[in-house]
Amino acid sequence: MRASDRVFASTWLAAAGLLLLLAGCSPEVEHRGYMPKPGAFNQINTGMTKMEVEGILGTPSTTASIQYKGDSFYYITSTTVSKSFLTEETDRQVIAIRFDEGGLVKSFAQYGLQDGRVIDLNTNQTPVYGEDNSFLAMLLRSSKGTRTGPMLGGRI
Repeated sequence: MRASDRVFASTWLAAAGLLLLLAGCSPEVEHRGYMPKPGAFNQINTGMTKMEVEGILGTPSTTASIQYKGDSFYYITSTTVSKSFLTEETDRQVIAIRFDEGGLVKSFAQYGLQDGRVIDLNTNQTPVYGEDNSFLAMLLRSSKGTRTGPMLGGRI
């Protein structure tokens, strides 16, 4: 292979590698959950039945009972953007419809990402400040006072 052919091939390989690297950095947009039809929320009125609401909006993402006095329908939409290994939620819409005991719409609202707040439900961790919790430290700490053989003098 001639030197000019090698330069040409290495240039093409470098260009292909650069294109693959740039393609991996392009954002990927994902829409998850309920996809509302334009203007569907504006068709909801107080006094409608559950079947009428489902006819307009479809099956809810989730339901709940509030203080045993009526049900609620929730239609949840989420939009995320992923770049490489980082994922960020850019939009969330929640349509909440509350029904009275008779199954008629009592109230309804639409909430966005700005209306929510992050709640750490359960991490099963209690923060302890100033303590090293590495695996090796835990092993050495747990062996304190343990009886050993005569080579170690009976103690660690």
